Amino acid sequence: MSEFPAADELLSIAIPVAREAAATARRMRAEAITDVQTKSTRTDVVTAADRAVERQVVVALRTIRPYDGVLGEEYGEYTAGPGAVRWILDPIDGTVNYLYGLPAYAVSLAAEVDGVVLAGVVINAATGDEWTATRGGGAWRGGRRLRCSNRTDLSQVLLGTGFGYDAKRRAHQGAVLAQLITRVRDIRRIGVASLDLCSVGEGLLDAYYEKGLNPWDHAAGGLVAAEAGAVVGGLEGAPPGLDMVVAAPPAIFGPLHDALVELDAAGGA
Repeated sequence: MSEFPAADELLSIAIPVAREAAATARRMRAEAITDVQTKSTRTDVVTAADRAVERQVVVALRTIRPYDGVLGEEYGEYTAGPGAVRWILDPIDGTVNYLYGLPAYAVSLAAEVDGVVLAGVVINAATGDEWTATRGGGAWRGGRRLRCSNRTDLSQVLLGTGFGYDAKRRAHQGAVLAQLITRVRDIRRIGVASLDLCSVGEGLLDAYYEKGLNPWDHAAGGLVAAEAGAVVGGLEGAPPGLDMVVAAPPAIFGPLHDALVELDAAGGA
């Protein structure tokens, strides 16, 4: 097995690979949206570009570090042994936006070792905007170090969220949101979890929550938010995961967490 690199070395690998992936996603869009299939439900779409971009990234990473593992949204996991680097990839986060031509869809690539994300990059492929982070090294955008919002009052929070594809889950999430919206300044729904989390890191959103996120949805963006000073976690002491991901400034995380628990935000389908 190759020697385990430092977080900044992992980031130096991730950035050019993600940039090439973003370029492929942009280039393929006109062609890819003519080849659209569905996954979990009729509204959960995947394009030819999702699969092509994932294959491209896997080949690039295998060429550079052949003994690493890769967990991708479209093709699952290429395994590696304990202590090895595992790359976590969402080839196109926000495929519905991609399909409709909305300028918010991202390549998200993170490097993890033994469950700890050490480096991550998120690129809005539509615009070229890029966010990076290393564990202990801060979060950055275009050479500018990021700091999350310093908001302290939940009623003044601009809150991001998202919804699942299953109709029953959406119904529950809508009911939670209907009660939560009166407790915050306003709600935003971008449709791209990685960009939501980076927006928390940058202070473009004060906080964010969502049920049903997979590792590829939040690994890189969650590190950006955390390294910008946000608290990123699940509910009732759980780590961020399928049940819930919450990202918020320290003064907001507790009140938002408690409201989500009260409203059974992790419940439903």
